[in-house]
Amino acid sequence: MFTFESKKEYEKFIEYLFSLQDIKYKNFHQGLFKEDITLIGVRTPQLKRIAKEIAKQDFHQFLKYNTHTYYEESVLHGLVIGYLKYDIKDIYSYILDFLPFNTNWAINDITCANLKIFKKNQKNGLFLIYKLLKNKNPWYIRFALVLLLDHYLEEVYLDVIFEICDAIIDTSYYVLMGEAWLLSTCFIKYPEKTKLYLKDSKINPWAYNKTISKICDSYRVSRKEKEQIRNYICKV
Repeated sequence: MFTFESKKEYEKFIEYLFSLQDIKYKNFHQGLFKEDITLIGVRTPQLKRIAKEIAKQDFHQFLKYNTHTYYEESVLHGLVIGYLKYDIKDIYSYILDFLPFNTNWAINDITCANLKIFKKNQKNGLFLIYKLLKNKNPWYIRFALVLLLDHYLEEVYLDVIFEICDAIIDTSYYVLMGEAWLLSTCFIKYPEKTKLYLKDSKINPWAYNKTISKICDSYRVSRKEKEQIRNYICKV
């Protein structure tokens, strides 16, 4: 049981995180980031275990003293939200509080995958995703795209996903990569419908080419399908 009744107790919690440090993992993980990230080096399964415990108690105190100095602090912030037993509208307010600290792909993607409430509340969740897509911050848009990838990859939502991708005008690297990741996974699950979409899509040419590349790199796509999809490569 963790307690966060004072700054001193929170500092002890940070000491506990350092006791879980894996130097080899830290060095490997550090090399995956383009950004300057301060890592302790705690593995994700351990962070999930800790986040579950925090979510069971007065997590507001944890949020109050969270300095977001370390990557792990931001990941824990995002993970805790996914373990809260709240209504999705309340969860959304906590997501908005968290998003200013969502500053790299790993924090973003780990948090999105853990927000299983969107899978259980797809209709209301989609309304909230549209709100995120209107934000000018590229990390808000990436967050929305990865939520779609994690919790909406069903045939009934394919047209919604395609319309959203066509409407994206942000050209930030991690937004375009998120879009390519989403569409390539759509192809893996629903190749015929996604192939038809790609023929006439309005997505950014770079994101289009990256989508094709990811499809061709996937071991879940047959050689024949890869040969066919290469014919769609955008030359722009």
